Amino acid sequence: MTDFYESPLAGRYAGEEMRRLFSDDFKFTTWRRLWIALAEAERELGLDITEEQIAEMRARVSDINYAAANAAERELRHDVMAHIRAFGEQCPAARPIIHLGATSCYVGDNTDIIRMKEGLAIIRRQVVAAVRALAAFAGKYKSLACLAYTHFQPAQPTTMGKRACLWIADLLMDLERLEQVSDSLALLGCKGTTGTGASFLSLFGGDADKAERLERVIAEKMGFGKCYAVSGQTYSRKVDYAVLSVLSGLAQSAHKFSNDIRLLSHLKAVDEPFTSQQVGSSAMAYKRNPMRSERMASLARFVIVDAQNAALTASEQWFERTLDDSANKRLAVSECFLAADAVLTLYINVIEGLTVYPKVLEKQLEAELPFMATENILMYCVKKGGDRQTLHEAIRRHSVSAGQAVKRDGADNDLTRRILTDPVFNLTEAELSGILSAGGFTGMAERQTERYLNETVYETINRYGGEPGFSAEVSV
Repeated sequence: MTDFYESPLAGRYAGEEMRRLFSDDFKFTTWRRLWIALAEAERELGLDITEEQIAEMRARVSDINYAAANAAERELRHDVMAHIRAFGEQCPAARPIIHLGATSCYVGDNTDIIRMKEGLAIIRRQVVAAVRALAAFAGKYKSLACLAYTHFQPAQPTTMGKRACLWIADLLMDLERLEQVSDSLALLGCKGTTGTGASFLSLFGGDADKAERLERVIAEKMGFGKCYAVSGQTYSRKVDYAVLSVLSGLAQSAHKFSNDIRLLSHLKAVDEPFTSQQVGSSAMAYKRNPMRSERMASLARFVIVDAQNAALTASEQWFERTLDDSANKRLAVSECFLAADAVLTLYINVIEGLTVYPKVLEKQLEAELPFMATENILMYCVKKGGDRQTLHEAIRRHSVSAGQAVKRDGADNDLTRRILTDPVFNLTEAELSGILSAGGFTGMAERQTERYLNETVYETINRYGGEPGFSAEVSV
Protein backbone atom coordinates (compact mmCIF):
# COMPACT_ATOMS: atom_id res chain seq x y z
CA MET A 1 0.00 0.00 0.00
CA THR A 2 1.15 3.56 -0.71
CA ASP A 3 0.19 7.05 0.38
CA PHE A 4 -0.26 8.20 -3.22
CA TYR A 5 -2.32 7.18 -6.21
CA GLU A 6 -0.94 4.42 -8.41
CA SER A 7 -2.48 3.26 -11.66
CA PRO A 8 -4.51 0.06 -11.06
CA LEU A 9 -3.20 -1.14 -14.41
CA ALA A 10 0.30 -1.31 -12.96
CA GLY A 11 -0.59 -2.33 -9.42
CA ARG A 12 -3.53 -4.67 -10.04
CA TYR A 13 -4.15 -5.81 -13.60
CA ALA A 14 -1.24 -5.83 -16.07
CA GLY A 15 1.43 -8.51 -16.21
CA GLU A 16 5.04 -8.19 -15.10
CA GLU A 17 6.56 -8.25 -18.58
CA MET A 18 4.41 -5.39 -19.89
CA ARG A 19 4.90 -3.35 -16.71
CA ARG A 20 8.66 -3.71 -17.07
CA LEU A 21 8.50 -2.60 -20.72
CA PHE A 22 6.81 0.66 -19.73
CA SER A 23 8.95 1.24 -16.65
CA ASP A 24 11.30 4.19 -16.13
CA ASP A 25 14.27 1.84 -16.16
CA PHE A 26 13.43 0.54 -19.63
CA LYS A 27 12.75 4.04 -20.91
CA PHE A 28 15.91 5.71 -19.66
CA THR A 29 18.13 2.72 -20.37
CA THR A 30 16.84 2.84 -23.95
CA TRP A 31 17.62 6.56 -24.11
CA ARG A 32 21.20 5.72 -23.14
CA ARG A 33 21.37 2.89 -25.67
CA LEU A 34 20.25 5.35 -28.34
CA TRP A 35 22.89 7.89 -27.29
CA ILE A 36 25.51 5.15 -27.48
CA ALA A 37 24.27 4.04 -30.92
CA LEU A 38 24.42 7.66 -32.11
CA ALA A 39 27.98 8.09 -30.85
CA GLU A 40 29.09 4.76 -32.32
CA ALA A 41 27.57 5.60 -35.70
CA GLU A 42 29.05 9.09 -35.73
CA ARG A 43 32.48 7.67 -34.88
CA GLU A 44 32.20 5.01 -37.62
CA LEU A 45 31.37 7.77 -40.09
CA GLY A 46 34.43 9.82 -39.17
CA LEU A 47 33.55 12.20 -36.35
CA ASP A 48 36.12 12.79 -33.63
CA ILE A 49 34.68 10.47 -31.01
CA THR A 50 36.93 8.01 -29.21
CA GLU A 51 36.35 4.39 -28.30
CA GLU A 52 37.16 5.36 -24.70
CA GLN A 53 34.24 7.79 -24.64
CA ILE A 54 31.89 5.14 -25.98
CA ALA A 55 33.21 2.52 -23.55
CA GLU A 56 32.58 4.94 -20.68
CA MET A 57 28.95 5.34 -21.81
CA ARG A 58 28.47 1.61 -22.22
CA ALA A 59 29.68 1.00 -18.69
CA ARG A 60 26.92 3.20 -17.24
CA VAL A 61 24.07 2.33 -19.60
CA SER A 62 21.86 0.77 -16.94
CA ASP A 63 23.29 2.56 -13.91
CA ILE A 64 20.90 5.48 -14.02
CA ASN A 65 21.51 8.15 -11.39
CA TYR A 66 17.88 9.10 -10.84
CA ALA A 67 18.56 11.52 -7.98
CA ALA A 68 20.82 13.64 -10.19
CA ALA A 69 18.39 13.46 -13.12
CA ASN A 70 15.41 14.45 -10.98
CA ALA A 71 17.31 17.35 -9.44
CA ALA A 72 18.36 18.55 -12.88
CA GLU A 73 14.81 18.33 -14.21
CA ARG A 74 13.48 20.46 -11.37
CA GLU A 75 15.98 23.12 -12.43
CA LEU A 76 15.82 22.75 -16.22
CA ARG A 77 12.15 21.76 -16.68
CA HIS A 78 13.29 19.48 -19.48
CA ASP A 79 13.51 15.71 -19.00
CA VAL A 80 15.88 14.98 -21.87
CA MET A 81 18.36 17.72 -20.90
CA ALA A 82 18.16 16.53 -17.31
CA HIS A 83 19.15 12.99 -18.27
CA ILE A 84 21.88 14.25 -20.59
CA ARG A 85 23.34 16.14 -17.64
CA ALA A 86 23.00 13.13 -15.33
CA PHE A 87 24.61 10.81 -17.89
CA GLY A 88 27.37 13.34 -18.46
CA GLU A 89 28.14 13.48 -14.74
CA GLN A 90 28.69 9.72 -14.79
CA CYS A 91 30.67 9.86 -18.07
CA PRO A 92 32.86 12.99 -17.90
CA ALA A 93 35.00 11.99 -20.89
CA ALA A 94 31.94 11.38 -23.05
CA ARG A 95 30.03 14.40 -21.77
CA PRO A 96 30.94 16.68 -24.71
CA ILE A 97 29.58 14.27 -27.34
CA ILE A 98 26.42 12.89 -25.70
CA HIS A 99 23.37 13.73 -27.86
CA LEU A 100 25.62 15.32 -30.52
CA GLY A 101 23.49 16.78 -33.31
CA ALA A 102 20.26 15.31 -31.96
CA THR A 103 17.00 16.76 -30.74
CA SER A 104 14.92 15.50 -27.82
CA CYS A 105 12.72 13.40 -30.10
CA TYR A 106 15.74 11.35 -31.10
CA VAL A 107 15.55 9.56 -27.76
CA GLY A 108 11.87 10.16 -26.99
CA ASP A 109 10.30 9.08 -30.26
CA ASN A 110 12.71 6.27 -31.04
CA THR A 111 12.13 4.85 -27.56
CA ASP A 112 8.38 5.04 -28.09
CA ILE A 113 8.69 3.06 -31.34
CA ILE A 114 10.91 0.46 -29.67
CA ARG A 115 8.46 0.09 -26.80
CA MET A 116 5.46 -0.29 -29.09
CA LYS A 117 7.30 -2.85 -31.24
CA GLU A 118 8.21 -4.92 -28.19
CA GLY A 119 4.75 -4.40 -26.71
CA LEU A 120 3.12 -5.77 -29.85
CA ALA A 121 5.40 -8.83 -29.61
CA ILE A 122 4.09 -9.50 -26.09
CA ILE A 123 0.51 -8.98 -27.25
CA ARG A 124 1.07 -11.32 -30.19
CA ARG A 125 2.18 -14.13 -27.87
CA GLN A 126 -0.96 -13.59 -25.80
CA VAL A 127 -3.22 -13.68 -28.86
CA VAL A 128 -1.61 -16.91 -30.07
CA ALA A 129 -2.02 -18.41 -26.58
CA ALA A 130 -5.69 -17.43 -26.60
CA VAL A 131 -6.19 -18.96 -30.06
CA ARG A 132 -4.42 -22.14 -28.95
CA ALA A 133 -6.71 -22.45 -25.91
CA LEU A 134 -9.80 -21.73 -28.00
CA ALA A 135 -8.76 -24.33 -30.57
CA ALA A 136 -8.48 -26.98 -27.86
CA PHE A 137 -11.91 -25.96 -26.58
CA ALA A 138 -13.43 -26.03 -30.08
CA GLY A 139 -12.00 -29.46 -30.79
CA LYS A 140 -13.28 -30.85 -27.51
CA TYR A 141 -16.81 -29.53 -27.99
CA LYS A 142 -17.11 -29.63 -31.78
CA SER A 143 -20.12 -31.97 -31.60
CA LEU A 144 -21.76 -30.75 -28.39
CA ALA A 145 -25.12 -29.42 -29.54
CA CYS A 146 -26.47 -26.26 -27.99
CA LEU A 147 -28.91 -23.50 -28.76
CA ALA A 148 -27.75 -20.75 -31.07
CA TYR A 149 -29.26 -17.31 -30.56
CA THR A 150 -30.12 -14.34 -32.69
CA HIS A 151 -31.18 -11.23 -30.75
CA PHE A 152 -30.57 -13.48 -27.70
CA GLN A 153 -33.68 -15.35 -28.73
CA PRO A 154 -33.46 -19.10 -29.46
CA ALA A 155 -32.81 -19.60 -33.16
CA GLN A 156 -31.38 -22.89 -34.46
CA PRO A 157 -28.99 -25.34 -32.82
CA THR A 158 -25.25 -25.08 -33.27
CA THR A 159 -22.36 -26.66 -31.36
CA MET A 160 -20.16 -25.18 -28.66
CA GLY A 161 -17.15 -25.91 -30.84
CA LYS A 162 -18.60 -23.95 -33.74
CA ARG A 163 -19.35 -21.02 -31.44
CA ALA A 164 -15.73 -21.04 -30.28
CA CYS A 165 -14.65 -20.81 -33.92
CA LEU A 166 -16.44 -17.48 -34.11
CA TRP A 167 -14.29 -16.24 -31.23
CA ILE A 168 -11.17 -17.58 -32.94
CA ALA A 169 -12.03 -15.91 -36.24
CA ASP A 170 -12.18 -12.50 -34.57
CA LEU A 171 -8.76 -12.99 -32.96
CA LEU A 172 -7.19 -14.18 -36.21
CA MET A 173 -8.35 -10.99 -37.93
CA ASP A 174 -6.76 -9.03 -35.10
CA LEU A 175 -3.56 -11.06 -35.35
CA GLU A 176 -3.27 -10.37 -39.07
CA ARG A 177 -3.67 -6.63 -38.47
CA LEU A 178 -1.14 -6.77 -35.62
CA GLU A 179 1.46 -8.34 -37.88
CA GLN A 180 0.87 -5.73 -40.59
CA VAL A 181 1.30 -2.83 -38.20
CA SER A 182 4.27 -4.35 -36.36
CA ASP A 183 6.08 -5.04 -39.65
CA SER A 184 5.47 -1.46 -40.78
CA LEU A 185 7.06 0.14 -37.71
CA ALA A 186 10.30 2.00 -38.35
CA LEU A 187 12.52 4.20 -36.21
CA LEU A 188 12.21 7.97 -36.38
CA GLY A 189 15.97 8.01 -36.95
CA CYS A 190 17.90 11.24 -36.44
CA LYS A 191 16.56 13.96 -38.71
CA GLY A 192 17.05 16.87 -36.35
CA THR A 193 14.82 19.71 -35.28
CA THR A 194 12.42 19.92 -38.22
CA GLY A 195 13.20 16.66 -39.99
CA THR A 196 15.61 18.11 -42.55
CA GLY A 197 18.76 16.56 -41.06
CA ALA A 198 20.43 20.00 -41.13
CA SER A 199 22.44 19.51 -37.90
CA PHE A 200 23.92 16.22 -39.10
CA LEU A 201 24.63 17.60 -42.55
CA SER A 202 26.63 20.31 -40.80
CA LEU A 203 28.45 17.80 -38.56
CA PHE A 204 29.56 15.84 -41.63
CA GLY A 205 30.72 18.93 -43.46
CA GLY A 206 27.90 18.88 -46.00
CA ASP A 207 28.27 15.16 -46.82
CA ALA A 208 24.62 14.16 -47.33
CA ASP A 209 25.51 10.51 -47.93
CA LYS A 210 27.04 10.26 -44.45
CA ALA A 211 24.06 12.00 -42.88
CA GLU A 212 21.75 9.44 -44.53
CA ARG A 213 24.00 6.50 -43.67
CA LEU A 214 23.98 7.63 -40.04
CA GLU A 215 20.29 6.76 -39.79
CA ARG A 216 20.75 3.35 -41.38
CA VAL A 217 23.60 2.48 -39.00
CA ILE A 218 21.60 3.57 -35.94
CA ALA A 219 18.55 1.62 -37.08
CA GLU A 220 20.66 -1.52 -37.50
CA LYS A 221 22.23 -1.10 -34.08
CA MET A 222 18.78 -0.78 -32.52
CA GLY A 223 17.41 -3.85 -34.33
CA PHE A 224 15.34 -2.11 -37.02
CA GLY A 225 15.55 -2.44 -40.78
CA LYS A 226 14.70 1.15 -41.61
CA CYS A 227 13.78 4.63 -40.47
CA TYR A 228 10.80 6.61 -41.70
CA ALA A 229 11.72 8.26 -44.98
CA VAL A 230 10.31 11.64 -44.00
CA SER A 231 9.29 13.23 -40.73
CA GLY A 232 9.07 16.51 -38.92
CA GLN A 233 10.80 16.62 -35.59
CA THR A 234 8.60 13.65 -34.66
CA TYR A 235 7.34 10.60 -36.48
CA SER A 236 3.75 10.98 -37.64
CA ARG A 237 1.38 10.52 -34.73
CA LYS A 238 -0.77 8.42 -37.04
CA VAL A 239 1.70 5.66 -36.19
CA ASP A 240 0.45 5.68 -32.59
CA TYR A 241 -3.11 5.48 -33.81
CA ALA A 242 -2.27 2.53 -36.07
CA VAL A 243 -0.79 0.68 -33.09
CA LEU A 244 -3.54 1.55 -30.63
CA SER A 245 -6.20 0.65 -33.20
CA VAL A 246 -4.76 -2.89 -33.19
CA LEU A 247 -5.20 -3.00 -29.42
CA SER A 248 -8.71 -1.59 -29.80
CA GLY A 249 -9.56 -4.35 -32.27
CA LEU A 250 -8.37 -6.99 -29.85
CA ALA A 251 -10.36 -5.35 -27.06
CA GLN A 252 -13.47 -5.47 -29.26
CA SER A 253 -12.98 -9.20 -29.82
CA ALA A 254 -12.36 -9.85 -26.13
CA HIS A 255 -15.37 -7.80 -25.10
CA LYS A 256 -17.63 -9.80 -27.42
CA PHE A 257 -16.22 -13.03 -25.99
CA SER A 258 -16.76 -11.80 -22.43
CA ASN A 259 -20.36 -10.89 -23.26
CA ASP A 260 -21.00 -14.40 -24.57
CA ILE A 261 -19.47 -15.99 -21.47
CA ARG A 262 -21.53 -13.76 -19.18
CA LEU A 263 -24.73 -14.65 -21.04
CA LEU A 264 -23.87 -18.35 -20.96
CA SER A 265 -23.16 -18.03 -17.23
CA HIS A 266 -26.62 -16.54 -16.75
CA LEU A 267 -28.05 -19.54 -18.63
CA LYS A 268 -26.08 -21.82 -16.25
CA ALA A 269 -24.44 -23.42 -19.28
CA VAL A 270 -20.86 -22.53 -18.26
CA ASP A 271 -18.83 -21.34 -15.29
CA GLU A 272 -15.65 -19.33 -15.60
CA PRO A 273 -12.80 -20.28 -13.22
CA PHE A 274 -13.82 -19.89 -9.58
CA THR A 275 -11.41 -20.74 -6.78
CA SER A 276 -12.47 -22.77 -3.75
CA GLN A 277 -12.33 -19.81 -1.34
CA GLN A 278 -13.50 -17.15 -3.80
CA VAL A 279 -16.37 -14.92 -2.68
CA GLY A 280 -18.94 -13.99 -5.31
CA SER A 281 -20.83 -11.39 -3.30
CA SER A 282 -20.39 -9.69 0.08
CA ALA A 283 -24.14 -10.08 0.69
CA MET A 284 -25.23 -13.15 -1.28
CA ALA A 285 -22.93 -15.98 -0.30
CA TYR A 286 -24.30 -18.33 -2.95
CA LYS A 287 -23.32 -16.06 -5.88
CA ARG A 288 -20.78 -17.10 -8.51
CA ASN A 289 -20.53 -13.91 -10.49
CA PRO A 290 -18.51 -14.05 -13.75
CA MET A 291 -16.12 -11.42 -12.38
CA ARG A 292 -13.23 -12.25 -14.72
CA SER A 293 -15.37 -11.78 -17.79
CA GLU A 294 -16.85 -8.63 -16.28
CA ARG A 295 -13.36 -7.26 -15.65
CA MET A 296 -12.40 -8.21 -19.20
CA ALA A 297 -15.31 -6.19 -20.55
CA SER A 298 -14.53 -3.27 -18.27
CA LEU A 299 -10.87 -3.02 -19.27
CA ALA A 300 -11.67 -3.69 -22.93
CA ARG A 301 -13.92 -0.63 -22.98
CA PHE A 302 -11.03 1.40 -21.62
CA VAL A 303 -8.78 0.24 -24.47
CA ILE A 304 -11.42 0.94 -27.12
CA VAL A 305 -11.95 4.47 -25.83
CA ASP A 306 -8.25 5.13 -25.22
CA ALA A 307 -7.43 4.49 -28.87
CA GLN A 308 -9.33 7.70 -29.63
CA ASN A 309 -6.65 9.61 -27.74
CA ALA A 310 -4.17 8.70 -30.45
CA ALA A 311 -6.64 9.63 -33.18
CA LEU A 312 -7.22 13.07 -31.67
CA THR A 313 -3.51 13.63 -31.08
CA ALA A 314 -2.68 12.79 -34.69
CA SER A 315 -5.33 15.18 -35.96
CA GLU A 316 -4.16 18.06 -33.73
CA GLN A 317 -0.49 18.23 -34.76
CA TRP A 318 0.88 21.53 -36.14
CA PHE A 319 3.39 21.64 -39.02
CA GLU A 320 6.68 19.93 -38.05
CA ARG A 321 6.14 19.73 -34.27
CA THR A 322 3.93 20.74 -31.37
CA LEU A 323 4.08 19.62 -27.77
CA ASP A 324 0.43 19.03 -27.00
CA ASP A 325 1.01 15.37 -27.79
CA SER A 326 3.60 14.66 -25.11
CA ALA A 327 1.60 14.43 -21.89
CA ASN A 328 -1.23 12.61 -23.67
CA LYS A 329 1.15 10.05 -25.23
CA ARG A 330 2.75 9.29 -21.88
CA LEU A 331 -0.67 8.18 -20.64
CA ALA A 332 -2.49 6.92 -23.72
CA VAL A 333 0.12 4.58 -25.19
CA SER A 334 1.40 3.01 -21.99
CA GLU A 335 -2.03 2.61 -20.39
CA CYS A 336 -3.48 1.13 -23.57
CA PHE A 337 -0.77 -1.55 -23.69
CA LEU A 338 -1.10 -2.33 -19.98
CA ALA A 339 -4.88 -2.62 -20.25
CA ALA A 340 -4.70 -4.77 -23.41
CA ASP A 341 -2.23 -7.04 -21.62
CA ALA A 342 -4.69 -7.45 -18.74
CA VAL A 343 -7.61 -8.10 -21.10
CA LEU A 344 -5.81 -10.86 -22.97
CA THR A 345 -4.52 -12.44 -19.77
CA LEU A 346 -8.11 -12.68 -18.58
CA TYR A 347 -9.22 -14.06 -21.94
CA ILE A 348 -6.70 -16.91 -21.78
CA ASN A 349 -7.44 -17.58 -18.12
CA VAL A 350 -11.19 -17.82 -18.69
CA ILE A 351 -11.13 -20.08 -21.75
CA GLU A 352 -8.48 -22.39 -20.27
CA GLY A 353 -10.54 -22.84 -17.09
CA LEU A 354 -14.07 -22.69 -18.50
CA THR A 355 -16.45 -25.39 -17.22
CA VAL A 356 -19.20 -26.46 -19.63
CA TYR A 357 -22.39 -28.18 -18.47
CA PRO A 358 -23.64 -30.47 -21.29
CA LYS A 359 -26.78 -31.53 -19.42
CA VAL A 360 -27.90 -27.92 -19.09
CA LEU A 361 -27.27 -27.34 -22.78
CA GLU A 362 -29.24 -30.48 -23.60
CA LYS A 363 -32.18 -29.40 -21.43
CA GLN A 364 -32.25 -25.95 -23.01
CA LEU A 365 -32.15 -27.45 -26.47
CA GLU A 366 -34.94 -29.92 -25.71
CA ALA A 367 -37.16 -27.11 -24.43
CA GLU A 368 -36.89 -25.25 -27.75
CA LEU A 369 -36.41 -28.13 -30.19
CA PRO A 370 -40.12 -28.70 -30.90
CA PHE A 371 -40.40 -25.21 -32.40
CA MET A 372 -37.20 -25.70 -34.41
CA ALA A 373 -38.35 -29.08 -35.71
CA THR A 374 -41.61 -27.79 -37.18
CA GLU A 375 -40.15 -27.22 -40.64
CA ASN A 376 -38.83 -30.80 -40.72
CA ILE A 377 -42.20 -32.07 -39.51
CA LEU A 378 -43.94 -30.07 -42.24
CA MET A 379 -41.72 -31.50 -44.97
CA TYR A 380 -42.09 -35.05 -43.69
CA CYS A 381 -45.88 -34.84 -43.60
CA VAL A 382 -46.08 -33.32 -47.08
CA LYS A 383 -44.02 -36.24 -48.41
CA LYS A 384 -46.61 -38.56 -46.83
CA GLY A 385 -49.32 -36.86 -48.88
CA GLY A 386 -50.44 -34.03 -46.60
CA ASP A 387 -51.46 -30.56 -47.77
CA ARG A 388 -48.66 -28.07 -47.14
CA GLN A 389 -50.95 -25.06 -46.45
CA THR A 390 -53.22 -26.96 -44.09
CA LEU A 391 -50.24 -28.37 -42.21
CA HIS A 392 -48.57 -24.95 -41.99
CA GLU A 393 -51.68 -23.40 -40.44
CA ALA A 394 -51.98 -26.25 -37.94
CA ILE A 395 -48.33 -25.84 -36.92
CA ARG A 396 -48.77 -22.08 -36.54
CA ARG A 397 -51.85 -22.54 -34.34
CA HIS A 398 -50.29 -25.21 -32.14
CA SER A 399 -46.99 -23.26 -31.82
CA VAL A 400 -48.75 -20.11 -30.65
CA SER A 401 -50.81 -22.04 -28.10
CA ALA A 402 -47.80 -23.98 -26.78
CA GLY A 403 -45.73 -20.79 -26.57
CA GLN A 404 -48.44 -18.98 -24.62
CA ALA A 405 -48.71 -21.86 -22.16
CA VAL A 406 -44.96 -21.79 -21.57
CA LYS A 407 -44.86 -18.02 -20.99
CA ARG A 408 -48.20 -17.49 -19.26
CA ASP A 409 -48.50 -20.62 -17.15
CA GLY A 410 -44.88 -21.73 -16.83
CA ALA A 411 -45.83 -25.03 -18.46
CA ASP A 412 -43.48 -27.35 -20.30
CA ASN A 413 -43.31 -27.08 -24.05
CA ASP A 414 -45.90 -29.63 -25.22
CA LEU A 415 -45.89 -28.72 -28.92
CA THR A 416 -44.88 -32.25 -29.98
CA ARG A 417 -47.78 -33.74 -27.99
CA ARG A 418 -50.22 -31.35 -29.68
CA ILE A 419 -48.87 -32.31 -33.10
CA LEU A 420 -48.88 -36.02 -32.31
CA THR A 421 -52.54 -35.96 -31.24
CA ASP A 422 -53.71 -33.88 -34.20
CA PRO A 423 -54.94 -36.26 -36.95
CA VAL A 424 -54.08 -33.76 -39.69
CA PHE A 425 -50.41 -34.71 -39.27
CA ASN A 426 -51.04 -38.46 -39.37
CA LEU A 427 -47.83 -39.15 -37.38
CA THR A 428 -46.88 -42.07 -35.17
CA GLU A 429 -44.80 -41.59 -32.05
CA ALA A 430 -41.91 -43.46 -33.69
CA GLU A 431 -42.05 -41.23 -36.77
CA LEU A 432 -42.04 -38.04 -34.70
CA SER A 433 -39.17 -39.30 -32.55
CA GLY A 434 -37.17 -40.02 -35.68
CA ILE A 435 -37.76 -36.52 -37.05
CA LEU A 436 -36.69 -34.91 -33.77
CA SER A 437 -33.45 -36.87 -33.55
CA ALA A 438 -32.38 -36.88 -37.19
CA GLY A 439 -29.10 -35.04 -37.60
CA GLY A 440 -29.39 -33.08 -34.35
CA PHE A 441 -30.48 -29.99 -36.33
CA THR A 442 -26.95 -28.55 -36.10
CA GLY A 443 -26.38 -28.57 -39.83
CA MET A 444 -22.69 -28.56 -40.77
CA ALA A 445 -21.52 -27.09 -37.47
CA GLU A 446 -19.26 -30.00 -36.57
CA ARG A 447 -17.88 -30.28 -40.10
CA GLN A 448 -17.26 -26.53 -40.27
CA THR A 449 -15.44 -26.64 -36.95
CA GLU A 450 -13.16 -29.49 -38.06
CA ARG A 451 -12.37 -27.85 -41.39
CA TYR A 452 -11.69 -24.44 -39.86
CA LEU A 453 -9.39 -25.91 -37.23
CA ASN A 454 -7.52 -28.13 -39.68
CA GLU A 455 -7.25 -25.70 -42.59
CA THR A 456 -6.74 -22.40 -40.79
CA VAL A 457 -6.31 -22.42 -37.04
CA TYR A 458 -3.72 -25.14 -36.53
CA GLU A 459 -1.62 -23.70 -39.34
CA THR A 460 -1.58 -20.34 -37.58
CA ILE A 461 -0.69 -21.91 -34.23
CA ASN A 462 2.11 -23.95 -35.81
CA ARG A 463 3.53 -20.83 -37.46
CA TYR A 464 4.20 -19.43 -33.99
CA GLY A 465 5.22 -22.74 -32.48
CA GLY A 466 8.75 -21.58 -31.68
CA GLU A 467 7.64 -18.66 -29.54
CA PRO A 468 7.68 -18.94 -25.73
CA GLY A 469 4.39 -19.76 -24.08
CA PHE A 470 2.32 -17.39 -22.01
CA SER A 471 1.19 -17.86 -18.43
CA ALA A 472 -2.25 -16.37 -17.78
CA GLU A 473 -2.33 -15.97 -14.02
CA VAL A 474 -4.98 -13.68 -12.57
CA SER A 475 -3.88 -12.64 -9.10
CA VAL A 476 -6.72 -10.36 -7.99
